Amino acid sequence: MFGNLSDMSKLLEGMQENASKLQAQLEAKTFCVKCGGGLVEVSINAKGELLDLTIDDSLLKDKASLQILLIGAMNDANKMVQQNLQNTTMGMLEGINPFGNK
Repeated sequence: MFGNLSDMSKLLEGMQENASKLQAQLEAKTFCVKCGGGLVEVSINAKGELLDLTIDDSLLKDKASLQILLIGAMNDANKMVQQNLQNTTMGMLEGINPFGNK
């Protein structure tokens, strides 16, 4: 069913190597999101860590608008990170068949 133990060992080693590559890719990617016509700009890495936040001075007097735009920008950035992670993971797992080459 799973082939021999040697094949399974090679499969697991390949998966570990792919996981290391994925981690390196995550550390290198950055996503930028602009909201409100560029009044708020958020930069986030592929691990979901906020790297930079730019707020137009005109928003500093309008707390409600600033909050709405910040929430929107962060949500959009997090969606981009999740979609990237899903696409990268699916690509990594695409060629793996633990049940042999049938």
